[in-house]
Amino acid sequence: MFKKIFQHRFGPLAVLFLLVTGLSFITRVILLIKAWSNLDFNPLYLLGIFFIGFFYDVVVWSFFAIPVAFYCWLMKDSWYQRKWQRIPLFILFFLLILILVLNAGAEIVFWDEFNVRFNFIAVDYLIYTTEVLGNIWESYNIPLIGSAVLVVTLIILALLRKKITASQMVSMRFKRRSIFFLFFMLIPVAGYFLVNNRFKNISQNNYVNELGGNGIYEFGTAFWNNEIDYNRFYAVQDDTANIAILRNSLQTPGTTFTDDPLSIERTIRSDSPEHKWNIVMVSVESLSGDYLKHFGNTENITPYLDSLIPHSLFFENFYASGTRTVRGLEALSLAIPPTPGQSIVRRPGNENLFTMGSVLRSKGYEVNFIYGGNSFFDNMGYFFSNNDYTVLDKRDIPDSLVHHTTAWGVDDEAAFDFAIQQCDKSFQAGKLFFNQVMTVSNHRPYTYPDGRIDIPSSTQSIAGGVKYTDHAINHFLKAAAKKPWFSNTLFVIVADHCSKSAGKTDLPANRYHIPCFIYAPQLIKPEIELRMVSQIDLVPTLLGMLNLSYTSRFLGFDIYKSPVASDRVFISTYQDMGYLKNGQLVILSPQRKVGFFQADLAKGSNTPLPVTDSLKREAIAWYQGASFLFKNDRYKKPKGF
Repeated sequence: MFKKIFQHRFGPLAVLFLLVTGLSFITRVILLIKAWSNLDFNPLYLLGIFFIGFFYDVVVWSFFAIPVAFYCWLMKDSWYQRKWQRIPLFILFFLLILILVLNAGAEIVFWDEFNVRFNFIAVDYLIYTTEVLGNIWESYNIPLIGSAVLVVTLIILALLRKKITASQMVSMRFKRRSIFFLFFMLIPVAGYFLVNNRFKNISQNNYVNELGGNGIYEFGTAFWNNEIDYNRFYAVQDDTANIAILRNSLQTPGTTFTDDPLSIERTIRSDSPEHKWNIVMVSVESLSGDYLKHFGNTENITPYLDSLIPHSLFFENFYASGTRTVRGLEALSLAIPPTPGQSIVRRPGNENLFTMGSVLRSKGYEVNFIYGGNSFFDNMGYFFSNNDYTVLDKRDIPDSLVHHTTAWGVDDEAAFDFAIQQCDKSFQAGKLFFNQVMTVSNHRPYTYPDGRIDIPSSTQSIAGGVKYTDHAINHFLKAAAKKPWFSNTLFVIVADHCSKSAGKTDLPANRYHIPCFIYAPQLIKPEIELRMVSQIDLVPTLLGMLNLSYTSRFLGFDIYKSPVASDRVFISTYQDMGYLKNGQLVILSPQRKVGFFQADLAKGSNTPLPVTDSLKREAIAWYQGASFLFKNDRYKKPKGF
């Protein structure tokens, strides 16, 4: 029977079916073994993983089979049956097999890094080939891996060669071929219009759901949905009612809103003289809270940062908005909750927005965004340069300061030494300054200058990357302490996001817990702040510490002017929007789904709860409101600002 299938004119489709489903099955088994300790054992879930996984594999097969189907359909019998026709057919299968083998290997590596199937991160990485290919070359033995992939591809092709050519001796008239082709094309068309990547979500355990997916399908979904229209896909309310909720939440003493019911613009008046303080904000790449000894880590990889806690205003319960650097930079510049899809940093129409840079520039500050890599990456250069920051990246850093480079940029010490020069330059010109420095060293391949820490760079370990960045921050603050502007400067050290975001649940809160320090020994009283603080609240809180009076359009608030009852944090993926308040988590998802959970902040587990209508309205108001304000240009700078 199977022999006859391969001998059919469209027999190569059957060969490809075996190839796609077989490799996908092997990949799924390997990922299952890797994820086993995070699974809640349930035979039905295991059955669901492979049954639903097979469904997605079939959909992917139908897409891959389109060029093969075209070939089998259009090639007339007198040509198709000639031996030379095996050459283009073999070339086509070689390319398809190569893609599938590369995908299988890449999925396993991606899972090791992020504990998920391909997603929007993979899509973003595909765009920035210089950094990503350089990173891969530095992190892995590419000649060896490439040779292995090529050998495996050729072996699979050799094993399948007779099945691939078995259809060449079979005749089929054009009309019959056309009917068969049209019937086949119904499968990919149905897969495109009727299938989505949420069919796999059969469990509260996110690892189960991820294993049931297919990496190629997930990649395609992320590629087509990098921007998601909130009003089309999520639970909605009346815009005026949403803004009313936001205005009420943002109301603090000394705040006066405009009369426009669809605006959050307000005047913030300080009752004290403004402080003429400088600010240096260090955005640390992938610094999870659980890397710190203070939060239970036993590896001693942040000795300096841990020693800094007793001398800083340290935020014990500080949460990142998302899982990417651009989400962190969005929160730390715009003070806006995440909106579905891609970060605003990478969206069109993101110029002349209301940012921390625009506020401080209007107060006479020199404002710089300093990045150790190429600011083209993730659109950082365009975003910051069009929002009142001067962008300085690795191209501006003198070679004399550089000790080590990777595909991502120069070592953190070089970036910090360059930042010191910019602080000196502003001080000598009699200018206040705000410098935001984005680090790069805590990123694969995790290499750094030799001799700095007790973990050799050659180990290419995450622990080494973290400890080197800790060393570089120590180096930076010690150098800054010798400068005349040190005593008049707030040093803010904050992570952009955690190193890993995946967990057993869709939005595990512990995967968003990051450290945040404000260090200024002569300006700020050391204290451990226990309130729940969102990453979007840092900017307004800093401006509040400066006693600034200004017109605000921020959606974050100064925590020292807002009641504890207002505390809430925002956590998100590119699809799921989480609103966490008083231990309860609302998750807004596509298809207008709304989930309610009791969140375990330590373990990251979420226990379903009955719907709380007031909390649901708040969550929708914040997320729909943020989307409304951005899309309707109400998050732009006020005129004359």
